[in-house]
Amino acid sequence: MTVEYDLVILGGGTGGYVAAIRAAQLGLKTAVVEKEKLGGTCLHKGCIPTKALLRSAEVFRTVKEADKFGVMTENTALQFKQVQERKEQIVNTLYNGIQSLMKKGKIDVYYGTGRIMGPSIFSPQSGTISVEAADGSENRMLVPKHVIISTGSRPKSIPGLEVDGKWIISSNEALLLERVPASVIIVGGGVIGIEWASMLADFGSHVTIIEYADRLIPTEDEDISAEMARLLTKRGIDIITGAEVQPNTVEKQPDLIRVEVETKRGTQIIEAEKMLISVGRSANIENIGLENTEIIVENGCIQVNNVLQTNESHIYAVGDVIGGLQLAHVASHEAMMAVEHIAGEETLTIDYTAVAKCIYSNPEAASVGLTEKEAKERGFEVKTGKFPFQAVGKALVFGEQAGFVKIVADQKTDDVLGVHIIGPNATELISEAALAQMVDASVWEIGKMIHPHPSLSEAMGEAALLIEGKAIHL
Repeated sequence: MTVEYDLVILGGGTGGYVAAIRAAQLGLKTAVVEKEKLGGTCLHKGCIPTKALLRSAEVFRTVKEADKFGVMTENTALQFKQVQERKEQIVNTLYNGIQSLMKKGKIDVYYGTGRIMGPSIFSPQSGTISVEAADGSENRMLVPKHVIISTGSRPKSIPGLEVDGKWIISSNEALLLERVPASVIIVGGGVIGIEWASMLADFGSHVTIIEYADRLIPTEDEDISAEMARLLTKRGIDIITGAEVQPNTVEKQPDLIRVEVETKRGTQIIEAEKMLISVGRSANIENIGLENTEIIVENGCIQVNNVLQTNESHIYAVGDVIGGLQLAHVASHEAMMAVEHIAGEETLTIDYTAVAKCIYSNPEAASVGLTEKEAKERGFEVKTGKFPFQAVGKALVFGEQAGFVKIVADQKTDDVLGVHIIGPNATELISEAALAQMVDASVWEIGKMIHPHPSLSEAMGEAALLIEGKAIHL
């Protein structure tokens, strides 16, 4: 059986379902092929469930520290089963919402494995999608004018430290834990590792982070990295940087896993109940028929041009599968841009340096633009302003005065080159900075903007004023 479409999307994750909705808005006959559930990693195994758990961890921490606010509590206890149930309720609510949006847009959804076919009796060009149905029924042939590949990514593994679901887990298995482990080794001090470390520590685990680089979150500004390490250490999290796990030394015992870690200071033996591997993600490019096309793959990712076309101009790719910034909000915007280009709409290419990046740990951290080091490497003469939250009234009211806002600016033009935040509500505050980057705002404009008082956003204005030596509260 064959069905013709204007657009068929491989993968119903964030990029895929957003592409489908935008295509339906533009009048394109659209289908999505998804082998699991609409919403993909972000909804079911990433962004949403982890943030739900992080919120529970935050509430648990706040209640335990309630006496600081004059609120006395007794017998505070964590009911982890209810924490997991709340997470699932949130996921299911959003999942039902996506299904409703598919029906509203009259978007056809095929559940199964989709593979791209080469030129055949169905089409003179590659791009026909063969759908192997999840229920084992007869394959369907979808014949589209255009294809968008949005197959996402999966957690990377380390040879010799393969996930077994008991001692060694990835973030996928961690989301299904039935109880909080007493101790956890987290291999990888990037964004995902930091979030899990923060969450598990709040839930009561003893956490050890092992990071290969010389510092945590090495893609972030060095000042942010140092402050994150300081604050996590203060919370009792052990951090070992410049370290490498030796897979051939792993010992699995009934109740723990033990491993040797090589560091610049020598060999350490670390043991814990669980080991969580968090060393990035790999694009899902296998078994989708790329070999039947002229699509170019480099370093495990599909190569695209600035409007997200592959080497075959009628086939596009978006999201994690093309590498770059593997963020849900990036996948969404790439999806909309690809669809609008297909529909002949005017498109604005994405400036990836103007995309906000967030870490939802305790403390939160967020950034947009260039780090101080990157700006200098690009030849800018930079000036910076770093304003601490401890000088902001609202932060003291919150009881979360650690951290700062750092602005990196061009000495010659006064343009904002980057903003880096660590502290309370950093993941919300960063949007002002992202807008400033988008409209090419100057430090002077941020400083002159009247920020409400009391608010955490005052730190942004003060950091801008500080660059010119005009900060009021420091």
